Amino acid sequence: MRAGFPRRGVAAAVAALLCVPLVASAAQAHTPPEPAAGAGRHFAVTWAASADRQGAGPAERSYRLVVRTSVGGAALRIRLTNAFGDHPVTFASAYAGLQRQGAELIRGSNRRLTFGGQPSVTVPAGETVLSDPLPGKVAAQSDLVVSLYVTGAQGPTSGHGMAMQTSYAAAGDHAAEEAATSWTDPMTSWYWLDAVSVQTSTAISSVAVLGDSITDGWASSTDRNRRWPDYLSRRLQAATDSPVKGVANAGISGNKVLADGAGEAALRRFDRDVLAQPGVGTVFVFEGINDLKAHTGVTVDDLTTGYRQLADRAHAAGTCVVGATVMAYKGWYEYDVAGETVRQGVNDWIRHSGVFDAVVDFDTITRSPYDRQALLPVFDGGDHLHPNDKGMQAMADAVALAALRCHR
Repeated sequence: MRAGFPRRGVAAAVAALLCVPLVASAAQAHTPPEPAAGAGRHFAVTWAASADRQGAGPAERSYRLVVRTSVGGAALRIRLTNAFGDHPVTFASAYAGLQRQGAELIRGSNRRLTFGGQPSVTVPAGETVLSDPLPGKVAAQSDLVVSLYVTGAQGPTSGHGMAMQTSYAAAGDHAAEEAATSWTDPMTSWYWLDAVSVQTSTAISSVAVLGDSITDGWASSTDRNRRWPDYLSRRLQAATDSPVKGVANAGISGNKVLADGAGEAALRRFDRDVLAQPGVGTVFVFEGINDLKAHTGVTVDDLTTGYRQLADRAHAAGTCVVGATVMAYKGWYEYDVAGETVRQGVNDWIRHSGVFDAVVDFDTITRSPYDRQALLPVFDGGDHLHPNDKGMQAMADAVALAALRCHR
């Protein structure tokens, strides 16, 4: 049993997943309907990992993807993506269960997912698909396992390269199996799956964190869920007075606000990775270091114009927007005075422009008091840019939970 998943929580989650037979209407198409207006419930994203273009993957392969839920709820559904594919891809079978250890599932927890009432679905190039809701409940902070059997894959795949989580692959169709026997190929990326949502009260919402490698968890401990959004998720679950319970991690290592590269630019992927996620009431913007440290001539005006566009689009969608200052990076191999000058100017704008509904000053929290251009050594993951587990927790602890709410 994995740490952080109490025995009673496992038993309750398994019982809930098994409590209702799977029923789906063949007329449901690929996007299941939201609850009726006034029903007091809606879907909220409980996990996400923004996709990018990955290398060609072998056909006729199964993927066992391990993810951690944030908010709990009923009617679990997954989103599968072929956003970066050049050809259609078929998901011949898909299952959702609970992890016991490694690739092994808790007995009796693995249940088939359907798509428009069918056990398989073909997703055209450039598109995504939602599964039908799975009857039953899943608990918050669950180690959820989505198993997919993928056929006909050609060319580039869509997925999340740096998962900081061990998942598994196998040749052939083993998605329905709960044993770990066939799953002999560990991997540290998530393929095809980019979001999971659950149905919960309309009083509950999620926060989507738009970020880069720091949000993605680089330098945090693999398989321990110690990215700073994970620490934030645990704080939100423990807070009895916070209606924000879901956390969607929309970080991509190397991502920039303004330019494509490691993933599409934040400005380009914002709708798919953030605004399209259900139940998002707050957008948390924490990007910019890759724009300013790459010696590309990006100015304060360039970057702050990008932030303003993100904030305007989020506000137009009816969500709150929180901005975070860009952290120190002296000692990183791309550090120079010109980039540092831009960082200071950008942070001054974030703190004082009033564009964001709230500001979290990650820079002040994590920098050294002896050198304000460098990370505090106890938070430094070793490369002078990415915080370690302690730094990640300090970042999450610096977020005033009330800052994740506004009156929009």
